[in-house]
Amino acid sequence: MTHPDLTGALWRKSSYSGGNGGDCIEAAPGFIPGIVPVRDSKDPSGPALVFPAEAFTAFVDAVKAGQFPST
Repeated sequence: MTHPDLTGALWRKSSYSGGNGGDCIEAAPGFIPGIVPVRDSKDPSGPALVFPAEAFTAFVDAVKAGQFPST
């Protein structure tokens, strides 16, 4: 398995992250066609997960629709 080089990725922080520096994710949609890299914004040098764009879009839509409980 190869790991994509995400060095030049333009990361966007989730609008749900708030300003307290807590549970935040960043995503780099469009950096790799068909793939969305996602990482923990508190650990930008750490690992990133990559998801098929369709799966990530479905996840975001479900979050916006309130299908996941909030803590």
